[in-house]
Amino acid sequence: MHKAGFVNILGLPNMGKSTLLNAVFGEKLAIVTPKAQTTRHRMIAVYNEDDLQIVFSDTPGIIQKTHYKMQESMMAEIKPAFEDADVFVWVHDAKTPTEGLEEILKKIDNSKIPTLVVINKVDLCTQEQLLKSVEHWHSLLPKAEILPISALEGLNLDLLLKKVKSWLPEAPAYYDKEELSDRPMRYFVTEIIREKIFLSFQQEIPYSCEVVINSYKEKDGLDAIEAYIIVERDSQKNIIIGKGGEKIKHLGIDARKEIEAFLQKRVFLNLQVKVDKDWRNNPAKLKRYGFTE
Repeated sequence: MHKAGFVNILGLPNMGKSTLLNAVFGEKLAIVTPKAQTTRHRMIAVYNEDDLQIVFSDTPGIIQKTHYKMQESMMAEIKPAFEDADVFVWVHDAKTPTEGLEEILKKIDNSKIPTLVVINKVDLCTQEQLLKSVEHWHSLLPKAEILPISALEGLNLDLLLKKVKSWLPEAPAYYDKEELSDRPMRYFVTEIIREKIFLSFQQEIPYSCEVVINSYKEKDGLDAIEAYIIVERDSQKNIIIGKGGEKIKHLGIDARKEIEAFLQKRVFLNLQVKVDKDWRNNPAKLKRYGFTE
């Protein structure tokens, strides 16, 4: 008997959804930063065993009040997660309030799809906070099962997988067993660069940036990559480049090292900064950069 199904990970920003995905796979597939709204696109990661395939879906954090067309597009990427799920995994922590989530939690409850509420970051909360959180989630989603974990520390991930496996239907594999994701290599390269931007710059700068691969040439032992960092204003371009090009030089070095570790080969990385005014609020530009309508 072979089991297979779609396990869709949902939750608010900065709850540790991407950290959880990376921990399950034992390698970095999704970028992770301390800043909220790091994840912009739905990404599928394929977990395989001989008699099992779990198609995990990492989604952008749910934004309750959007301010840009880009954020609206990010929220549109969550809608398919309600249409193809065999299992929901809702990720939350014990300290974050749940006000404003009534509508989406009611949608999950009415779907009758098996749901696991993962209370993450238990290493950062007290026993009293955890017990209150468990009781609260029992009242919000009475049909769901609740599991405290620490994705960062790897606590109870084995129990999470065991529970998810038990809920999956009997089915053939949806993806080739050698595939790890539905995304091409270029996507992971742009995400690594974007992660370094989030870690290197403050305030609005990371949220105003998009990364586009202009050229990707694979050669024996060396990949030559040219990428554009898209910003909205000249002032943002100047900040990213820095005095004498110092900032973008360090950004390029950090990104190149991680890209090389990911690709397992040497990389030549050329970064350029281009201004595309108001791209976050322009539907045509968002579509050009790979956002859904």
